[in-house]
Amino acid sequence: MSAARDIEQRAARWLVQREQPDWSAEDADALDSWLAESAAHKAALWRLEAGWRAADRLAATRLPVTAPAYYRPSLVTRWAIAASLALVACLGIFLVQRPLTPGAAALRFATAVGDRREVVLDDGSKVTLNTASVLRASVTPSSRDVWLDKGEAYFEVTHDARHPFVILAGNQKVTVLGTHFSVRRDGATVRVAVTEGRVRVENADDSSGRAAIVTAGDVAVAHGSSILLGARSPERIADTLSWREGVLTFDQVTLADAAAEFNRYNRAQIRFGDDKAGQTRIGGSFEATDVEAFTRLLHSAFGLTITRSDDTITISS
Repeated sequence: MSAARDIEQRAARWLVQREQPDWSAEDADALDSWLAESAAHKAALWRLEAGWRAADRLAATRLPVTAPAYYRPSLVTRWAIAASLALVACLGIFLVQRPLTPGAAALRFATAVGDRREVVLDDGSKVTLNTASVLRASVTPSSRDVWLDKGEAYFEVTHDARHPFVILAGNQKVTVLGTHFSVRRDGATVRVAVTEGRVRVENADDSSGRAAIVTAGDVAVAHGSSILLGARSPERIADTLSWREGVLTFDQVTLADAAAEFNRYNRAQIRFGDDKAGQTRIGGSFEATDVEAFTRLLHSAFGLTITRSDDTITISS
């Protein structure tokens, strides 16, 4: 048996095993270890996952009109169709594997500047949207897919070993079973901070299979095919997520960085009259939408000059 054929069969066994009711955290660890061994392992599993999902959709289109609403294709039926699609992929007919695109059933949630919103998805998972964010979600009995089109969200994902919770933020893909974490999208840059459990972060367009496992207390910053992983204390992670309480918390950051955060939550935008003012370092907790109080404190504590004009606040040394 060729090495490629052996990998395909091992990936198939993993996929079937993951559908079983006795799938455990230890099984998930073993799968992660196998995936980490080789990019070929990841590619094989992704091909079969695509076939698995396509099997659900194909079987659904063939249901008789009298079939009950709760009907789901059997494991054998789904696997037969998935295996067929995987074979087509190996022959080169199924040439392109890309992330799913949301269909008409996807629900859309959005927040305005300075607002927050909490939603509960059909599987019981909770999502808290931060300021100026847009998110779409398609949660069905067979798949759980979310698209973060803009902004930031905090996820409390219900555990379901058979159906990973997948988030697409630009070309970055975040996969979880059940955990608590945030995803922030700034253009092509995506930041993931985990408070509980672990997630896998990877570039959905990169066929090399590079991925990072982010555990509690870690932060991953992904841009293109590069993923930077750093550890932070639980306190630092809590600071980055204080926006859920309407608060921004800083620990000796530059005023320029703090102003950039305030600008996400307010229509009045902070600008700097000189570079020196922006390099001032500050710490503390502030109400995210009260930029007036924040700038008054800067004047009192550092003697900085504050000038207001329409929706612009200029800070000068």
